[in-house]
Amino acid sequence: MKKLFLLLITFGLILCSFGQNQTISSSKDSIVKKKDRKRDVLIQTSMGDMTIRLADSTPLHRDNFLKLVKVGFYNGLLFHRVMNGFMIQGGDPNSKDAAPGMPLGNGDLGYTIPSEFRVTMFHKKGVLAAARQPDNVNPEKASSGSQFYIAQGKILTDAEMDLMEKQRLQGRKIPELYRKEYRTIGGIPHLDGNYTVYGEVVNGIAVIDKIAAVEVSKGRDLNRPLTDVKIINASLIKRKKKKSK
Repeated sequence: MKKLFLLLITFGLILCSFGQNQTISSSKDSIVKKKDRKRDVLIQTSMGDMTIRLADSTPLHRDNFLKLVKVGFYNGLLFHRVMNGFMIQGGDPNSKDAAPGMPLGNGDLGYTIPSEFRVTMFHKKGVLAAARQPDNVNPEKASSGSQFYIAQGKILTDAEMDLMEKQRLQGRKIPELYRKEYRTIGGIPHLDGNYTVYGEVVNGIAVIDKIAAVEVSKGRDLNRPLTDVKIINASLIKRKKKKSK
């Protein structure tokens, strides 16, 4: 029973029920240009900065994220759901200036993005992925228009992954390419093929651990940081050489 409860909590924290709609400006600032796709995204937070590189193999998610960054949508929003050893989640428009203790996770932009699952994109630590509604109302696994999470996960042994294949993945195998990363930097293998991964942190990956370690609520606003972790600014920057830390 305890394992079942933990499993439901885990999935319930990513599978938000997006209820309130927001609109995005149709001004020229929201137009994604060719040069924008060659830039990285700098996310400056109240706990440090992270640089994200978006994947060209997931163009729908890439361009949507670029558009939202260009219009300043993420500025002032919170990492509203944090689970140490799992992930940090943001992108709820209702989180901007949200009162302390207010439950978050139900805001969206009124549209979804078709899933873009790619064999080269999996849930190793540091990847950017899209939150979405649960399978019972979203069998096509379409992504939220704005909510995202950054994977933290944990380092796994081969024995742990073997057991996961049998118990949680119903026999689905974890490829050796994935296993290598899960053995070294860690991740969340059971989410592979269920949520679209469309980028990764290429600089500032330590900030993920810093955010994940904050004290969070156990009340109505479950897993919301007790002290707000804010996205101060998200902007496009010149692409630099990839760093691991």
